[in-house]
Amino acid sequence: MLSSLFDDHIRIQRRRTDAALAACGFEALAIYAGGPHMRFLDDQPYPFQPNPHFKLWAPLADAEDCWIIYRPARPLRLIFLQPLDYWHQPPAMPQGHWTGHFDFEVIRTRTQAKDHFAGIRHCAFIGEWRMEFAAWGFTAVNPDDLLDRLHYPRAIKTAYELECLRRASLRAACGHRAAEARFRAGGSEYDIHISYLQATAHTDSELPYPNIVALNGNASILHYQNQERQRPASLHSFLLDAGAQVHGYAADVTRTYSGQQDDFAQLIDSMHVLQRALCAQVRAGADYTDIHLDMHLRIAGLLREADLISVSATQAVESGLSSVFIPHGAGHLLGLQVHDVAGLQISAEGRRKPPPDAHPYLRLTRILEPGFVVTIEPGLYFIELLLKEARAGARGRDINWPRVEQFRSFGGIRIEDNIACTTGEPENLTRQAFEATPAAH
Repeated sequence: MLSSLFDDHIRIQRRRTDAALAACGFEALAIYAGGPHMRFLDDQPYPFQPNPHFKLWAPLADAEDCWIIYRPARPLRLIFLQPLDYWHQPPAMPQGHWTGHFDFEVIRTRTQAKDHFAGIRHCAFIGEWRMEFAAWGFTAVNPDDLLDRLHYPRAIKTAYELECLRRASLRAACGHRAAEARFRAGGSEYDIHISYLQATAHTDSELPYPNIVALNGNASILHYQNQERQRPASLHSFLLDAGAQVHGYAADVTRTYSGQQDDFAQLIDSMHVLQRALCAQVRAGADYTDIHLDMHLRIAGLLREADLISVSATQAVESGLSSVFIPHGAGHLLGLQVHDVAGLQISAEGRRKPPPDAHPYLRLTRILEPGFVVTIEPGLYFIELLLKEARAGARGRDINWPRVEQFRSFGGIRIEDNIACTTGEPENLTRQAFEATPAAH
């Protein structure tokens, strides 16, 4: 299945790339996968991640110092570094459904790649620049006009990309099921993280982003980065923001659980209802900014229903009170990157639409089209810094502080699904994956 889908994927990428090169006056593209970065005063490199422009053409994770040379109407060339080395395992020659689209040219040292660019005219370089490339004959380095034209259509996923994203969602759902079971069994954040890795068959460096594994009040830290080894004395709540990858395409999924059937569990249930209503708005022609603003209105209504604020939902949004409890955006584009490119770009020529002044962290302002894959991730948090600021100002009088105090130990809630925009009903990749994945025990 992936083989035939990949054939169409390559045809679409060729058409898009040909148009971008022609519009910008280039005849060729040199895509550098990237190279190792050594740690300071050490001989160990940081984990390697390929340039997403490289992954768009070749789902090759072990691609240090590899290149793709693209020229319209010519075979794709992949310059593959396979060093003669006895200190490390050299990468094996790539195999799989995608390799038939490439002419592979093996090099033994990274500097040998230079020879393969001889005689190629008007060639644009895309990737992480190194000074040693200055004499290789490239016409331009990451030119903005070309990048804009390459990034803008990436929001519309090919059928191959959608299938990879579905499979990534299935993989992530397996991890989330295992993580919830470990939480219910009394595991620490570290224990839960290890269970997730085992269930997804990922290493830490293979994850699309570092797992957010937050117990109790740690869930109030939006990008919580620790994994405490010690289990808390009481397990009030658990927030897991964790994804997976298939052929370089990412899932980005968040779930929140309560340790008991209590008021916090009811808040989580209400958030699921609210989140699904937002997911239903992912339709062709919808302005994602409007979805974000509706998220604020709905969360403000939930705050009022839960007796956390004393004013109407409309008043809470207009005064900025809702932002005390939900400071981030409704979501973002998803694909080869977790926060995929061109979320604020509204034309191939690079014109951009900034987020509203009151919502600076919104990452997506485009009009949705069939093929877009976005996240929908409403949240409700009890963040000490924001609550302290609100208490000191005018918004503090509209907050029910004793009620807030009841929820501080739970940290917060976030529910996040990955949604594909279609010509009709949106496709919820995440909930489909959970339905297909039995609960772990």
